[in-house]
Amino acid sequence: MIHMSYDYALVAGSAIVAVITCYIAISLEQLIFSNSNPTRQKVLVAVSGMVFGLAVWIMHFVGMLACHLPRGFSFEPSLTFFSYVIAALTSIFAVWLTTRDTLPLGRLILGAFLMGAGISGMHYTGMMGLIVPNYVLGYNAILVVFSVLIGIFGSGVAFWLMFKLKQDETQSKLLKFVAASVLALSIVGMHYTGMAATSFHSSHTTVSQLEQFQKGQGLLLFIAVFVTSLILISTFIVAVLELRLEERNQQLLRMNKELENLALQDNLTKLPNRLFLIDYTSSLFSLYKFSDHKIALIYIDLDRFKAVNDAFGHHIGDELLVKLAQRLHALLEPDQKLIRIGGDEFLLVLENFSPDRIERVADSVLQKIQESFNVAGKEINVSASLGVVYYPDHGTNLHDLLINADAAMLMSKDQGRNTYSIFNYSLDQQEVARSQSKLINDLYKAVEEQQFVLFYQPKFTVNREICGVEALIRWKHPSLGLLAPNMFIEGAEQTGLIIKMGYWALEQACMQIKEWTAQNRPFCPIAVNLSAVQFEHKPLIETLRKLIEKYQIDAGNLIIEITESTAMHHIDVSIRTFENLRNLGISLAIDDFGTGHSSFLYLKDLPVDELKIDREFIKNLAPNTKEEIILESIIQLANRLGLIVTAEGVETEQQADILKRLGCQQLQGYLLGMPLPVDRLESTFKV
Repeated sequence: MIHMSYDYALVAGSAIVAVITCYIAISLEQLIFSNSNPTRQKVLVAVSGMVFGLAVWIMHFVGMLACHLPRGFSFEPSLTFFSYVIAALTSIFAVWLTTRDTLPLGRLILGAFLMGAGISGMHYTGMMGLIVPNYVLGYNAILVVFSVLIGIFGSGVAFWLMFKLKQDETQSKLLKFVAASVLALSIVGMHYTGMAATSFHSSHTTVSQLEQFQKGQGLLLFIAVFVTSLILISTFIVAVLELRLEERNQQLLRMNKELENLALQDNLTKLPNRLFLIDYTSSLFSLYKFSDHKIALIYIDLDRFKAVNDAFGHHIGDELLVKLAQRLHALLEPDQKLIRIGGDEFLLVLENFSPDRIERVADSVLQKIQESFNVAGKEINVSASLGVVYYPDHGTNLHDLLINADAAMLMSKDQGRNTYSIFNYSLDQQEVARSQSKLINDLYKAVEEQQFVLFYQPKFTVNREICGVEALIRWKHPSLGLLAPNMFIEGAEQTGLIIKMGYWALEQACMQIKEWTAQNRPFCPIAVNLSAVQFEHKPLIETLRKLIEKYQIDAGNLIIEITESTAMHHIDVSIRTFENLRNLGISLAIDDFGTGHSSFLYLKDLPVDELKIDREFIKNLAPNTKEEIILESIIQLANRLGLIVTAEGVETEQQADILKRLGCQQLQGYLLGMPLPVDRLESTFKV
């Protein structure tokens, strides 16, 4: 029997080769993943693994050459090549494992086992291919198992150090060298422990010795086949799991992308939506903040789109918007974005522009929209009004730009529609617009906190006796003081807050009626103005009924005033609403009479009690003027219809005398009494 002895220079050389090879393999990660192409990454992993496996395989044979083997030894080619295949597969796995972003415990254990078993399989398969004439190989089973464990545990420690290397870039070279040394030590340790487990026995041995050798050879064959099969099966399982994992990751990425797109996409037109606009303009404004380049926003609003929905149905209107979006999207250039911001409103963003280009783009948009649309077999023609603003000239944030673009668009509508306008407000006008926007913003808090108060302006008979009051709302602004209605009513109507304000005013009036009735004061009835929005609000009648019941008041002490334009807006609806109000016992008055359209034509159909002549007829009233002739006709007609006539804006004695002579029953104006809060009204008119 021959035991192993070594050429220690070659032993040291094999160890150095192992360390260098492992260091290069660990360094491959940066090279591999500097290439962003996934297919090339996989090819690089495979090529690197095969090169690494070749280096480990060569180190194995250098180690074998370091042994003093009996004369005449040789290697069986097929087993020798197969040992390289095992080394290559193991090395490919090792390179792949070092390129992962994470290293869970399960993957660490599996990786360590496969790497250690692969190194062992390569070594013992190579040893099976060693042919020594007149000698047979024998193995110490305990040392064989020990050599495999060295490979497994050494690989596990090396992989753990590689992962630590990813997390600690400050000591990357040191950790890389330590990890390479540990991996090389596991390879070298496994190899020389395996060689120590090997002994050469002469073929001229006793039967018992031969049987012992055959048992050892059978054990070796079993280990080699088992380890090789285990490597192949495990490698296949890992590959399948990795493939499934990648597929799941790709599915998750696609789903996340789809969800992100849905959140930033308009459901109907599939264009980017307002949420996308916020993110897009935020990054765009940051990019161009300190640049000389300007950005243009073109606000697109379809003209009379509501008429399309009313005439053909909302489904046709939706299909029209889809076709419109497709048509405009085809016009887009690389630096343009088309966004649907709601309803029939779109926004076209141009990242770079010149005045000539704006004119060309706006004309193209208008022309495309004017072309007939064929929707569900129907030919539909629409036009659009466009408003153009520039960043940063017309605003430094999206909110201001959209407000100014909307203003420019409304300017286009005022000019006859189907055109575009560039925002060109003066500095004073911009300041007014900003102030109005701030007031509208403050109005929400005002409604929530009820920052309002009612003033009351008395009405008088021609004999100067109080015959009621009109409730007029005021806003007690925290910083601006008392604001008149003309400063906030329009904004309240635009936002819909006018409805809450109106119901608040109605309830306050009912409470005041109850109080004055109990005190027997002559300030009833109280007239309350209703806006057009509130007059058409469906819960109006039921709300008034509940207020009358709640405060137990005489409904005749409440007068609802509606402007003539509101009453004539939807005459049939107005007549029904008037009749429902009349059924509650509430008195009705037409305010600002004479400024609307077709007044006399419908006056006979409206169940009203009072006409209030607009102050414009009173302002220039003098004897023998056209105003006197017109007023005489109105007053006589109203009297013959059984209506009470009230003149607003009476400021002079001459006006009062003429109105009395013409037959006007009630007067209201600064000559007789201005709007006052409750306490001052009661102290001023102690009756």
